[in-house]
Amino acid sequence: MRAVVQRIQESSVRVNSEVAGETGAGLLVFLGVGRDDTEKDADYLLEKIINLRIFEDAEGKFNQSLLDLKGELMVISQFTLYGDARKGRRPSFSEAAKGERAEELYEYFIYRAKDMKIPVSQGRFGEHMEVRLINDGPVTILLDSGRLF
Repeated sequence: MRAVVQRIQESSVRVNSEVAGETGAGLLVFLGVGRDDTEKDADYLLEKIINLRIFEDAEGKFNQSLLDLKGELMVISQFTLYGDARKGRRPSFSEAAKGERAEELYEYFIYRAKDMKIPVSQGRFGEHMEVRLINDGPVTILLDSGRLF
């Protein structure tokens, strides 16, 4: 499972000209599910993300997490995080999970976050979305449950 995590001041996602979700300050997570991913991958990434110390403390150092600040989480599905463009000009998505399994793990990730009492908004799986955000910093972190980076 892969994630692009961005520290944000606010975010929103629209589907078919309707607002599907909005957040205030916190993290925006673009989440990609790989074909061999399991709930264990989702649990690992969620724990990593909500505990990342990428928010500044009173001294301006990255010492606080989403949990410390009681921030919000926006989760957007993005299979293109598994795009492999090493050959040719059209990316291959053969390492991305197929729709039904990817949606199950995407929803599981969100369920687990809500179960931890984290305010969560989300896009709509498999839909064309317009994502808007104000990146704070900017701070952007790449994560992979296989610890590839």
